[in-house]
Amino acid sequence: MGFLTGKTAIITGAGRVVLSDGRCGSIGYGIATAYAKEGANLVITGRNLKKLEDAKEELERLYGIKVLIFQADVNAGADNEEIVKNVVKKTIETFGRIDVLINNAQASASGVSLKDHTTEQFNLALYSGLYATFYYMKACYPYLKETKGSVINFASGAGLFGNFGQSAYAAAKEGIRGLTRVAATEWASDGINVNIICPLARTAQLEQFQNANPEAYKANVHTPPAGHFGDAEKEIGRVCVQLASPDFKYMTGETLTLEGGLGQRP
Repeated sequence: MGFLTGKTAIITGAGRVVLSDGRCGSIGYGIATAYAKEGANLVITGRNLKKLEDAKEELERLYGIKVLIFQADVNAGADNEEIVKNVVKKTIETFGRIDVLINNAQASASGVSLKDHTTEQFNLALYSGLYATFYYMKACYPYLKETKGSVINFASGAGLFGNFGQSAYAAAKEGIRGLTRVAATEWASDGINVNIICPLARTAQLEQFQNANPEAYKANVHTPPAGHFGDAEKEIGRVCVQLASPDFKYMTGETLTLEGGLGQRP
């Protein structure tokens, strides 16, 4: 029996993506795998239905859990609050509870300078990241209050350090970071554990960039002091498992960063 057996976690942006060596190739799928290994039933969302279906098949087959999938894209042209409410409604109808909410989904136009950013590109980052996090937190709140659950949001060094070409992405992530701190203050008395992670992981997207642009990768991507990028499942996913533990209640409201050197706390 795993640590999270009988619990339910919603993870946004968790379609199946793998690296060339077969390891989890996205943060969302790495978290989903870590949670599945601990026995949690999962609700995973994303834009790509095929990736969600592949994730469901593999996680259910390997770990004997139940996975509910939703092709749910929060964007400027959608009725986003209703989309999110439907995900939460179906989750409760299927599992009867929500123990963990993990807001991982984020899209953006990287590499575009601030002066060249369009309103559409800015909205892409804000809606897929900041607004999605806001809507999911609001919709899940009453159920997390019942279970004394956990919220785990994701920010980035792009906002902490001002990465070139990531203005909209950085703005969305800093908004999420501020929202998280407020929720930690307001929801602590409800027994809800709220934290945020700033990760730096080896992903399929980073791997593809390295293969396609080796010189640009060498010039712009720097290995963390730990000597390696975080493993999406074993380092990022396992941190998310730990943050769902009652033993971590004292950490409510803190920011855990894996950007500068895996595992450092600012």
